[in-house]
Amino acid sequence: MDEVTLGARELDVMAVLWEMKSGTVEEVRGRLGTRLAYTTVLTILRNLEVKGFVSHEEEGRAHRYAPRVAQRSAQRSAVARMVEKFFGGSPEALVARLVDDNDLSVSQLRRLARTISGPRKKKGGDR
Repeated sequence: MDEVTLGARELDVMAVLWEMKSGTVEEVRGRLGTRLAYTTVLTILRNLEVKGFVSHEEEGRAHRYAPRVAQRSAQRSAVARMVEKFFGGSPEALVARLVDDNDLSVSQLRRLARTISGPRKKKGGDR
């Protein structure tokens, strides 16, 4: 699965699943920052399953959902879309915006510089 595109609510649910590793509708619902109806969370999970982002196993009368997409893949896809849509395809413009908009300490800037000047892997590989 090359591109992972998640809506806001889907991302909220996936974040819970990535943290918990798996969960029932009620467990996920309990961990969400926003109170959503049981049926709403169930619908989101079913939609994520149709898209291939989660799977489920039966656990008694409940279903236990687990992510099928790594958080790193979702991050990579989201950042790539953001760079393309908001920064004209320029990763440098994204980094500049992040540096300009955040009050980074000298040590944070040094770490960022080391990361930027560090060894590179092929595009699409994990760092």
